[in-house]
Amino acid sequence: MRLRTATLLTTALTAATLTPLTLPTTATAAPATYADDFNGDGYRDYAGQQSLDGNKGGSVQVTFGTAEGPGSRFQIVDQDSPGVPGSDERGDSWAEGTRVAADFDRDGYGDLAVSAVNEKVGRQRGQGAVTVLWGSPTGLKGGTAVPNKAPGAQKAFGDGLATGDFDGDGKPDLAATNGGSVYVYKGGISRTGVGSSAQRLAKRGLTPTDLIAGKVTKDRATDLVVVGPVVRDWQETGDAWFVKGGRTLKPGATLRLGAYADSANGVIADFDRNGYGDLAIGNYADSKYKGAVTVWRGGRTGPGATARITQGTPGVAGTPEKGDRFGGSLSAGDTNGDGYPDLAVGAESETVDGTRRAGGVHVLRGGASGLKGTGSKWFARNSAGIPGSPGEADRFGSTVRLRDTDRDGYADLYVHGEFDPVRLPGSASGIKNSGVSRVEYGIVEGFLQ
Repeated sequence: MRLRTATLLTTALTAATLTPLTLPTTATAAPATYADDFNGDGYRDYAGQQSLDGNKGGSVQVTFGTAEGPGSRFQIVDQDSPGVPGSDERGDSWAEGTRVAADFDRDGYGDLAVSAVNEKVGRQRGQGAVTVLWGSPTGLKGGTAVPNKAPGAQKAFGDGLATGDFDGDGKPDLAATNGGSVYVYKGGISRTGVGSSAQRLAKRGLTPTDLIAGKVTKDRATDLVVVGPVVRDWQETGDAWFVKGGRTLKPGATLRLGAYADSANGVIADFDRNGYGDLAIGNYADSKYKGAVTVWRGGRTGPGATARITQGTPGVAGTPEKGDRFGGSLSAGDTNGDGYPDLAVGAESETVDGTRRAGGVHVLRGGASGLKGTGSKWFARNSAGIPGSPGEADRFGSTVRLRDTDRDGYADLYVHGEFDPVRLPGSASGIKNSGVSRVEYGIVEGFLQ
């Protein structure tokens, strides 16, 4: 792995002059306040995939956070960097998939788990590999390989990753997909290795592609939702399978998602503040790619009642049209400071002012009765205050993130667009058009959920 520091890349990703990275050198023994604070300075960092300077297998770019959000210093890590297992080989797809953060060794620095889904091991092509990169005063430094409990060709170990305290023992655990199964690694993850305890989860007919972690019930263990395709009557549909956290993870209910493509995007947040986490899952392939968001409301033993939100829901702007891909990206956060999480929903292929695949973003409000279309907001390139104009294949909203980057108590909306990613500030009235600013290309996709 190579480790470099420099001024931030330009939008064109041109080479930057290398400069020393000056960061605090102290961190307490307490676990990191933010799982993605890799250098322990108290600010959340950004871990996006990059491939630069002839890098063959893929790399991760960490942009260090500041009091105002993403800063100007970054580092790039790949499999040729000192202390990182493996080697940088063409086609590994290292760090190109899901990236998740946790302070696994509880030393005050966030750590990052990444996968190389196309890693060839021996003669096994596409076996995959998972690596935990360790936080330090200078950022990510060195790594530890996660043992593959069921190696095999084309299993793409780690294509889906999630972190949480799944067994409720107070230590972060790691869940990883591996072929038709999910393995939950428990018992501690440290620089010297990964605990020997791993529970296998599998559901007949379900091929896991995405993992969503969060507190659905009120106990201390993190719960897990496994999402993936199921073939029924010669047609591929999608399922979301709830697995309740605990000393032994227990399979629970299954939610049918309808027509399914290659992935779904989901978050867990307590949208109605009743103490139970609700699962919001976006299925952009629903109804011939019109898209939909299903809210699976949390309860004492797991999720129960469901609500379906589309661009046909009262209060939601627009109309459901083939190819809109409503729900392709989701993010939760409190945009107006009322204590209820709101939900940003990307519709990356929405036609705007006659321009195909221009894209846009809805922000749905949380409240005592959960997420509603009433009071939602819509933002696109033709909205006042947003730079640029609708462009074909801009895909504005292909990645959306809500995060309070300026620490004013309101989550800000970050939106990825092919032409100009932007930040829209939160306020007492929610996301607003004034004060919109451009952000560096690739930053938004570096935000972890």
